[in-house]
Amino acid sequence: MEGDSNQQKSRIDAEIRTKLLIHNPHDHKGGMITMPFIIVNEAFERVATYGLMPNMIFYLIQVYHMDVVTGTTVLSIWSALSNGLAIFGAFISDSYLGRFRVIAIGSLSTLLGMVFLLLTSVVPQLTPSSCHETETDCNPPKPTQLAFLFSCFVLLSIGSGCIRPCSIAFGADQLKHHPTRNNQRLIDSYFNWYYASVAVSSVVALTIMVYIQEILGWKVVFAVTVLIMVCSALMFLLGSSLYVKVKVNESVFSGLIQVLIVAFKNRTIHLLPDDSYNHSNDINQAVLTDKLRFLNKACVVRNLNHNSSQVSTVENVESLKSVIWILPLWSTGILLFMTISQGFPTLQAKTMNRYVTSWFEIPAASFSLFMVLTLTIWIAFYDCVLVPFLAKYTREPRGFNPKTRMGIGLVISIGAMIVSAIVEAIRRDLASTNETVDMSAMWLVPQYALLGLAEAFNAIGQMEFYYSELPKSMSSIAIAMFMVSMAISGLVGSFLINIVDWVTTREGNISWLSSDINVGHVDYYYWLLSFLNLLNFFYYLICCRVHRSFSSPRE
Repeated sequence: MEGDSNQQKSRIDAEIRTKLLIHNPHDHKGGMITMPFIIVNEAFERVATYGLMPNMIFYLIQVYHMDVVTGTTVLSIWSALSNGLAIFGAFISDSYLGRFRVIAIGSLSTLLGMVFLLLTSVVPQLTPSSCHETETDCNPPKPTQLAFLFSCFVLLSIGSGCIRPCSIAFGADQLKHHPTRNNQRLIDSYFNWYYASVAVSSVVALTIMVYIQEILGWKVVFAVTVLIMVCSALMFLLGSSLYVKVKVNESVFSGLIQVLIVAFKNRTIHLLPDDSYNHSNDINQAVLTDKLRFLNKACVVRNLNHNSSQVSTVENVESLKSVIWILPLWSTGILLFMTISQGFPTLQAKTMNRYVTSWFEIPAASFSLFMVLTLTIWIAFYDCVLVPFLAKYTREPRGFNPKTRMGIGLVISIGAMIVSAIVEAIRRDLASTNETVDMSAMWLVPQYALLGLAEAFNAIGQMEFYYSELPKSMSSIAIAMFMVSMAISGLVGSFLINIVDWVTTREGNISWLSSDINVGHVDYYYWLLSFLNLLNFFYYLICCRVHRSFSSPRE
């Protein structure tokens, strides 16, 4: 009897120890209750930053006395920095700090950047003195004033780079690790709400925020953005006790970088037929291929007592090869993003008749809304109407093959630039220096709509292409490549604008991109972009042919 009692007690103790060992600290955290905190955080950040970007060119021209080329260059670099730092934010969150801390740091950084911008409109010493109406040459900004302004942009870029790549993954963490049935259904619902919030925040930014600036001025709109970011940061931090905070792990980026380092160290090694290679412990192990064979040196094992930090895995090697093989096709999207992000249509709209009724005038910066609306409407129409119809004939579950969609987007971008050039040529012929043109700004809508279509086809096609070509474990790389292409497009756009300005002002000529667009030739610049986009399309066809010839049969 006593023996049975002891056995029962031992069994109970074992069960208790087992429960303690397998206890998941996330059991009572996460779930849909955390979604408002996460979604509102990023939505408010987008409203604040997106609401500033369209009109910021006017702030740089009117307040900091920059010319169009300099102002556009500054904004292009700001955009490039914001997108480029997203890669850094994703890497830091995956490998060191975790997503919660990185998003919190990003929220506070964006808030601080907004406060600094507000100070530039309130403290006179932070901006150059105002120009008199009779002055042709305004006082340029001092180095300290520019340093303070650029620090605002850097802080905003750090905030965007921390919040945007981590927010969607942090939200998914709350559902993946929550003990609820049908987690996948909840995750799908979360993605729908997430992208809906992105669309709504973009619309609010391009309408309400831009209108506030037009009517109430810079001080008010900067103050509103500060209040929005205070709400954004507080909302996120208030949910801290509810969040699932997944421990950091080795980042995918680290594995790819290790392949390059080890392959370079082993560059003198000659691969032999009987070599053995280091595999990961995953159930689905990759097969080592002979493509880019020099990278195989990173995972070759010549010593049984090898150090894992000195030898990569076959899986990481093959993942890096997948990335390298799609780089040529990836590079074709850079010029498209540069074309879409042009700021000159906003300057055109500023000189045109923007009245829709006798009492309502559309702000110049709000015309970007037509691009967003076109993109949103087309995506819904394509998914709900065209995909079921096209799938019957193309035998593709998504209607068109991703590469076909990318190509269509490039062709549409050529048409968009041709339309832009024609409309600008007509507008310029009707213009006189620094006066409003007797031409409706609604003539700019077709080019915005075409650019929205180009982005809908090409950008989404790119994402689907990356996900189809890369291993499932590298989904974060797909987002990273997308962000890097947008970052590089900002730098390329800045470089091209400065080259065009330098070439066209030689021998005392007026620049195509003059601050007074009525005496410049933005239409010539659009024709140049249409030609470059045409060359880019031919380059894309070559890349498609090369990719097809080197793809494996399963692809």
